[in-house]
Amino acid sequence: MNTREGNLLFPIFLKLEEMQLLIVGGGGVGLEKLSAVLKNSPATSITMVATWFGDETRELASVHTNVALIEKAFEPADLDGKDLVIGATGIRELSEQITKEAHKRRILVNIADTPDLCDFYLGSIVSKGDLKIAISTNGKSPTLAKRIREYLEEALPDTTQHLLDNLQNIRMQMKGDFQSKLQALNELTEKIFKK
Repeated sequence: MNTREGNLLFPIFLKLEEMQLLIVGGGGVGLEKLSAVLKNSPATSITMVATWFGDETRELASVHTNVALIEKAFEPADLDGKDLVIGATGIRELSEQITKEAHKRRILVNIADTPDLCDFYLGSIVSKGDLKIAISTNGKSPTLAKRIREYLEEALPDTTQHLLDNLQNIRMQMKGDFQSKLQALNELTEKIFKK
């Protein structure tokens, strides 16, 4: 067992648009999760199951043909064919059932505001063109993660995509082995970010 302290989560970026996502819950938290997914991966195939849906959730889903709303109670069969599930009901017993049934199918689960039932957490995301930065506080302070996101969104220039495109062009034109290219790119980016 690793006794090292700190955030031991392993960050990954998923091609969510190639996956099937289930969100259980249609209220404010469900809307928050739906909005976050659509902001980052707008073509993701999303099924939402809930006994009721808030007006804002219905409105958002109505303009995305890849979002299906199913108004009914959660059943284990709702997990069939799904790759990931997000629980957003706020009901502990239902969240436990969702996690148990998902794990039977080897489906990864996120249960909003319930870290002990989660296989993964949804971090705070900064996006500037192709640059994407995920921020995690290991579930300890979503508010701090939000503040860091806001700071980085302000600090990163709107020309970040242009910088990325230029660096890619330079990288593609470079000659030599991997190590020499890496050294040259390190020197170049050091100049860009030197204070």
